[in-house]
Amino acid sequence: MIPYGRQHLDDDDIEAVVSALKSDWLTQGPAVPKFEQAMASYCNANHAVATNSATSALHLACLALNVGLGDCVWTSPNSFVASANCALYCGADVDFVDIDFSTGNMCMRALAEKLEAAERDNTLPKVLIPVHFAGQSCDMAELAKLATRYQFRIIEDASHAVGARYNDKNVGSCEFSDICIFSFHPVKIITTMEGGMALTNNEELCNQMALQRSHGVSADAALLTEPSHGPWYYQQHSLGFNYRMNDVEAALGLSQLTKLPQFVEKRNQHAKRYHQLFSEMHELLAESQVEIAPLVVDENSYSSYHLYVVRFIGIDDNQHRQVITFLREQGIVGHVHYIPIYLQPYYQALGFKKGYCPNAETYYTQAVTLPLFPDLTPSQISLVADKVKEARLLVA
Repeated sequence: MIPYGRQHLDDDDIEAVVSALKSDWLTQGPAVPKFEQAMASYCNANHAVATNSATSALHLACLALNVGLGDCVWTSPNSFVASANCALYCGADVDFVDIDFSTGNMCMRALAEKLEAAERDNTLPKVLIPVHFAGQSCDMAELAKLATRYQFRIIEDASHAVGARYNDKNVGSCEFSDICIFSFHPVKIITTMEGGMALTNNEELCNQMALQRSHGVSADAALLTEPSHGPWYYQQHSLGFNYRMNDVEAALGLSQLTKLPQFVEKRNQHAKRYHQLFSEMHELLAESQVEIAPLVVDENSYSSYHLYVVRFIGIDDNQHRQVITFLREQGIVGHVHYIPIYLQPYYQALGFKKGYCPNAETYYTQAVTLPLFPDLTPSQISLVADKVKEARLLVA
């Protein structure tokens, strides 16, 4: 089977992990801050806090921005559930903004209209979490303008977008946000096996996230409420969590980071080849009622292409299932990203109903994620495109 995503590990990565395993520090050692500094430097951000997952980093980000009972956090329905769960962890409410068909990202027009209505109703969000879907940044400059006007904070969920650029600057610079979150899951752009990171230019936010990441415990003399009892002494200052990344994971992250530009370039090359093949296919099958439409990348963005998604425009739920099933029968893992979050049973129990974000629901019935990872071969890309063509004829 050709998977939709897969990590790339080489001898340097293995050597880095083995060296960490042989070192004196398996966790809470020097590799984690080194990885944090390297990632912050790469993104041109002031601070970084490494975590055991992007989910943990999203939770810490909400806590650092004092999200709590009575607050509301808005995000995209076209994401993994963690983008919304982080608000609920803090006791806040969550709401969703519909998406743009062409990119899969949050729709700026829908957001502006929802903000206008919320201002009239006094229900504005405390925090907005835009999701950089499939590796393409949302329009962060426009979001920053809206944040200034409506006084909300921004957490970028850039789990898909490590190595991406917006307006010629690396995603993660936090130029237009308070905090930016990365994921290092194996199918993402680089991996630490499991892991995440929160970047920020605000030292206080960094300190809060770092404290909460490790049980709310610190031995920092500046935080002690009484003189230290000795070199062993520490105090718990808040009800924190064990969200730490360990040194083995960080060592792998440091090794992977050196290859990040090559990974992203390779993914863009593969995406370009898919584009060409689907463009040719469109000309050959112009009379078909089913159109295959890859996601569009805006001119001001350079996608990291975590995912390569096409929409089968004109198909229904059953035909969508047929396409995915057919591809898998042909040895290709077609996938779907994502089920709208609010259609999950947990969120339905909170009162969300089908039809809440029509674009996201239509997108869900059309979207097919195709294989994309650095080691994908030209022959595999051609095979996938050919089988997509056959799938199109199957449901046309």
